[in-house]
Amino acid sequence: MDTIHIEKRTFPVLDMSCAACAARVDKTLNGQPGVRTASVNYAAATATVEYDTAQCSPEQLKAALQAAGYDLLVGDDRKQLEDRAEQAHDEKYRRLRQRTVWAIVLALPVAVIGMFFMHTPYADLISWALSTPVVLWLGRDFHRNAWRQLRHGTANMDTLVSNSTLIAYVFSLFNMLFPEFWTARGVEPHVYFEAASVIIAFILLGRLLEEKAKGNTSSAIRKLMGLQPKTVTVITGSSSERIVPIEQIRPGDIILVKPGERIAVDGIVTEGSSYVDESMLSGEPVAVAKQKDAKVFAGTINQKGSFRFSAEKVGTDTLLAKIIHMVQDAQGSKAPVQQLVDRIAAIFVPVIIGIAVLSFVAWILLDGQNGFTHGLLALVTVLIIACPCAL
Repeated sequence: MDTIHIEKRTFPVLDMSCAACAARVDKTLNGQPGVRTASVNYAAATATVEYDTAQCSPEQLKAALQAAGYDLLVGDDRKQLEDRAEQAHDEKYRRLRQRTVWAIVLALPVAVIGMFFMHTPYADLISWALSTPVVLWLGRDFHRNAWRQLRHGTANMDTLVSNSTLIAYVFSLFNMLFPEFWTARGVEPHVYFEAASVIIAFILLGRLLEEKAKGNTSSAIRKLMGLQPKTVTVITGSSSERIVPIEQIRPGDIILVKPGERIAVDGIVTEGSSYVDESMLSGEPVAVAKQKDAKVFAGTINQKGSFRFSAEKVGTDTLLAKIIHMVQDAQGSKAPVQQLVDRIAAIFVPVIIGIAVLSFVAWILLDGQNGFTHGLLALVTVLIIACPCAL
């Protein structure tokens, strides 16, 4: 009988831009052979997967997500994965901040022209010149992601943003170049360059704030991880001191703790005495006296005295590591209502696109003379208003 080896790991996920993306990643991972459960945390941009190592591997999960239009960071070195994910987030935030600033700078005069100076000479031309880089260049990620989702037969919030802004932009460009098409039919042509550019700028600003918030979600965990020192002083058999990386500590090793140092792992005092600040565990500001046979915990701070202790629990077995693991589990877990949200997010975009097309067709059928214009405006309006990314 084959032995089942179940492993549970957390992987950073790249290229998610909305809740619908998280639902899509969740569905893709849960559909892979050997995967028992998979939970995607959109705020932390991670996926916690429990899988049978005989049927599935991180490389297979990565390939499945890449086929769905996303990416997964895999590797055995957890610290390296976290560093790569943090580096990718910082780079994304930097690029997003540059685009947001430029989009606001260019969209603001377009909005002013559209509201107060729409009938002045060359107003439409100036609006077109300013809105073109906003819609086509600064907002290119929306169009790129929408195209990528379309190639995989899915849709997300980027689909709504891309459709609404491109339709408004192209419609306005047509009205600016061929106004006689409408005037011949007794309709005054209007341009909506300000709508397209302001929407891009507004949503980019929302994404920027979101990325900043997402970057802060893991700060507590990083601070907890920072409580553990990188190196420790180990006492060898000849009573000589040797500084080694914390990864090399094994149960039974005798560790020297000097005044002001953080305790590296959990253990029991074997020699010496001191007072230890355990406020990071208990919240109690008064230092706790430590004598022989007293327990000490990783992450706590030694005060004035020095002592030696025997390592008992190391690595992921320390109390600090368990606290970090519990915080990560809590961050990645979903409330029951989140299951309903995920199901709605999976069908939200296709339903909205269907309503927009239905509005367009209904106007054409019910308003013969101006049906196309009103229908197009209704289509753009539904796509824009239905996109919560702007808020």
